[in-house]
Amino acid sequence: MTRPSSHGIGSWLILVALFPSGLVSAQQAAQQPAQQPAQQSDEQPAQQPAGSCATCHSVLGDERLAGPAASFPEDIHAARGFGCSACHGGNPAVMGPDAMDPEMGYIGAPEPRQVPEVCGSCHSSLPFMRRFDPSTRVDQVSEYWTSVHGQRLAELNDPSVATCVSCHPAHSIRPAEDPQSSVHPLNVAGLCGSCHSDVARMADYGIPTDQREKYERSRHWQIMSGEGDLSAPTCNDCHGNHGAAPPGVSWVGNVCGQCHAVQGQLFGNSFKSTMFTVIGAPGCATCHGNHEIGPASDEMLGAQGQAVCTRCHTPESRGGQYATEMRSLIDSLQASFDQADSVLTRAEEAGMEVSQAQFGLRDATNSLIKARTVLHSFSVDSVRAAVDSGLEVTVTAREQGHDALSELRTRRVGLTVSAAIILVLIVGLVLKIREHEGISDQQTGR
Repeated sequence: MTRPSSHGIGSWLILVALFPSGLVSAQQAAQQPAQQPAQQSDEQPAQQPAGSCATCHSVLGDERLAGPAASFPEDIHAARGFGCSACHGGNPAVMGPDAMDPEMGYIGAPEPRQVPEVCGSCHSSLPFMRRFDPSTRVDQVSEYWTSVHGQRLAELNDPSVATCVSCHPAHSIRPAEDPQSSVHPLNVAGLCGSCHSDVARMADYGIPTDQREKYERSRHWQIMSGEGDLSAPTCNDCHGNHGAAPPGVSWVGNVCGQCHAVQGQLFGNSFKSTMFTVIGAPGCATCHGNHEIGPASDEMLGAQGQAVCTRCHTPESRGGQYATEMRSLIDSLQASFDQADSVLTRAEEAGMEVSQAQFGLRDATNSLIKARTVLHSFSVDSVRAAVDSGLEVTVTAREQGHDALSELRTRRVGLTVSAAIILVLIVGLVLKIREHEGISDQQTGR
């Protein structure tokens, strides 16, 4: 999505009207007789009043001018009863160019520097916003001015930075939960990428343009787009939205820790945290990356192959030895778990009752998860404690599985012996019957 031009109609939808006496908010403009909220129905959004700006704009041949009139009825502001004059001023009761009389408060397209202030005249008013959605935050504008976007706009008047209408396209703003909204979770990466993947646009800033491409290969995007979990992180979850700023402004661990709280706390209390700060390593991203975060796996740990530890440690170094030992501990628990699970599965498939043992094996799964989590403390002892706890469970479960298989063998031997005895008795009985029939035949002279 391209940010609307500061001279185009696409940036006109804002929530105030500028009158000659100064900046007049849209809540005041909305109280003017000519701008009473339109009647709404459950089926259709609020339409522009008859004789409004849309009457003329809808028949203009220029798509820049006609397009907004066509799309605005679906806009959230139209649904709340706001018409053109609530944002642009002017007199919607007058047909033709006279409706754009500056004396009636008409303004053209605001310059980028004006947009946050114009939008904020409503969206920063708590009493006004409570009339529409009490849960809506009213600090977006103040946050925006703290962002890199806002700072460049305020200090340099940079016309290329994002403003409100860059992310919330004028005349077609929808609620964030609407799948067609530009800020719906599934659309955010494309929205941010419309600027940040533009090589020409980013050339003057020295910013990489491959973030979206990398993100869409990440585990986070896979969870969101492939598995339908809209709580998975996208651009604004890590970078912020109105207060957008790179994580390095504070500490990336604070960002990742919003979701991965336990790992973040363990790492923050570890000696590695202090060391990373000294050498300028970016915390979590040092091992996991940032935009292209892959699924975590045991292969990341250790001092061999593709393990991330090898980026800093050789196998012979103390760090490499610690990594190797932690990997060995986790592998031992995984192997023991697999053995126990295999034995119990064989017993279950053979018809033996092992549900209690299988239920108990879940504790080993918890121990395995804990071991993989506490390795973020970089403490071999902590990993060993979790592994030892899990090994006790897997050993017990494996013994229960073997006991069940042993009982199965005993049952099978007993069944075989019993079947053999029964067969012998049947054969004996048949022979006895035949012998008896033979004697009877002799006595009758047959």
